[in-house]
Amino acid sequence: MIQQRSVGASIILSLITCGIYGIYWFIVLTNEVGALSRDQSFTGGKHFLLTLITCGIWSLVWAYQIGKNVAEAQHQRGMAVSDNSALYLIVSFFGLGIIVYALVQIDVNKMV
Repeated sequence: MIQQRSVGASIILSLITCGIYGIYWFIVLTNEVGALSRDQSFTGGKHFLLTLITCGIWSLVWAYQIGKNVAEAQHQRGMAVSDNSALYLIVSFFGLGIIVYALVQIDVNKMV
């Protein structure tokens, strides 16, 4: 079941818990985007594991892919498609992954 989350509360929880909530948010958000785009292979556990194994490099690939999956989910729902995959990649490249989480969560909240 996909639920709306407060972006502000999620960011604050990520900071307060020293990133532990951020890991949970990453995994759940990835699973939800995979479900919305009907891409069964786009799972949070897989992407989190690949990010750990590659010492964070995979997060750049994830940022681009999640942008494409959000755009696909928007297309499937007849919404205005905003393919922000390049933006997510650039923001993530500068180490601001939590901003990508927030932007994706805003798009997910609109679709739910």
